[in-house]
Amino acid sequence: MAIKETIPGVYVTETNAFPQSIVAVATSIPVFIGYTEKADNNGSSLIGKPLGITSLSDYETYFGTAFHAMFTVVDASPENTDDIFSINNKSKHLVLNKNNTFYLYNSIRLFYANGGANCYILSIGTYGNKPDGMPIDIDDFIGSDSKPGVFGTLQSISDVGLVVAPDAIACGEASYTFYCKILDHCAAMGNRFAIFDIVEPLTDNDASNNIVTFRNAIGTSNLNLGAAYYPWLHTNVVQTSEMGLANFDRSVDMESLLPASDTAAIAAIRDFKQLTHASSSDLEDLHHKLLSLSDSYIEIMEALFSALNKLPPSAAIAGVYASIDNGMGVWHAPANVALSMVYAPSRTISPGQQVAYSIDGKAGKSINIIRQFPGIGTLIWGARTLDGNSEDFRYINIRRTLLMIEQSLRTAFRSFVFAPNDVNTWTAINNMTESFLINLWKQGALAGNSPSKAFAVAIGVGATMTPDDVLNGLMILSVSVAVEHPGEFIVITLQQETQK
Repeated sequence: MAIKETIPGVYVTETNAFPQSIVAVATSIPVFIGYTEKADNNGSSLIGKPLGITSLSDYETYFGTAFHAMFTVVDASPENTDDIFSINNKSKHLVLNKNNTFYLYNSIRLFYANGGANCYILSIGTYGNKPDGMPIDIDDFIGSDSKPGVFGTLQSISDVGLVVAPDAIACGEASYTFYCKILDHCAAMGNRFAIFDIVEPLTDNDASNNIVTFRNAIGTSNLNLGAAYYPWLHTNVVQTSEMGLANFDRSVDMESLLPASDTAAIAAIRDFKQLTHASSSDLEDLHHKLLSLSDSYIEIMEALFSALNKLPPSAAIAGVYASIDNGMGVWHAPANVALSMVYAPSRTISPGQQVAYSIDGKAGKSINIIRQFPGIGTLIWGARTLDGNSEDFRYINIRRTLLMIEQSLRTAFRSFVFAPNDVNTWTAINNMTESFLINLWKQGALAGNSPSKAFAVAIGVGATMTPDDVLNGLMILSVSVAVEHPGEFIVITLQQETQK
């Protein structure tokens, strides 16, 4: 602002040495939607109120810990393939009690283990005062006449880049209706991307049917704004010290399950029954005794460990997105990355089987597969959006990079609303945009051996506007960018030459 001199003296005016610049918006901040043990901030309820956190400790302070899931034991049937153990030459199967399915807390642990940082938690209900659990209602997510749903609240968070709802998959195929609405929400907001889980099949034979069901239910709208991952993950986020006899329903007679020869273990179980108000240290000591005394009990605990640690993959994937965005840039494909605290996918997908998942010739609804590679680990082996047949938005990093550029430009140019629609403003906007895109090109986000090959910017009468556009208050900026595509298929041609 110019100083108006009115009396003799010395006047100092500071001017900006650097032009206005565009700052890339955050892309890696997810909002996690689900059920929590509690939702309290110094006596104020956080249900339906998103709260930003930066660590697992923050989560536990405001939202508590995991639900204490309980299981029953039944005879295994031919369709049972998971959580099987054998006692007295009889195959048994663990069955999770009804209304005991809550994934959010352990999913957050998996998120931070895989590179997650800042995130939002949106609690839609609490289970802390419900020892027998509670039903997961899809209306808590979508909304109904009596429930608000989550979308009104999601619109109030401006810096979210990812939407993840690990608890929704507990609703089974009903969760896909919610997924469709998430895609619509992402399109309306213009700055976020969704990560989806797929219902875990009961058997390997059901897997292909589950994929078909998902593809049929996910619809055809805004598919480039979401990605789906399969299968689920065998993790080790739940430690052995966190589980034991207290994870079995009161109806389970553990004493009768063990062989009569395990007298010491049976005696310890009888002692456990007397501990009506046992402390956690008492339980840990008892677990240690049981694990050291009975091979049969060890087998039961291994099945319990597997059951408690099988989680949908979306939160781990969100952690990988955050790690890659912060470390290398959103333009890098979030694939060929080993997952931490994961020792195997829940299903083994062969290269031949992956073809049907990754490439859908009819609708292009690609499913990103998680596979185990001996000596390497469990890797994300796919980087496609649900719009897998699209030439523009087939790849996750392409879609998310363009979202970042669009939102960064939108945020930066908000200050030019009502600015004079003249050459001075056009020049300022053009220079800001070119400077921003040159920086992206230098970081490797844009393809081309020179900036002119990587992007093009145009603004002004004769380029993007007519005189009528100016009279009507339209200021039109045209930006074209060439985003780097991932090398999804590396083909090596080898031939033998004759000796020279």
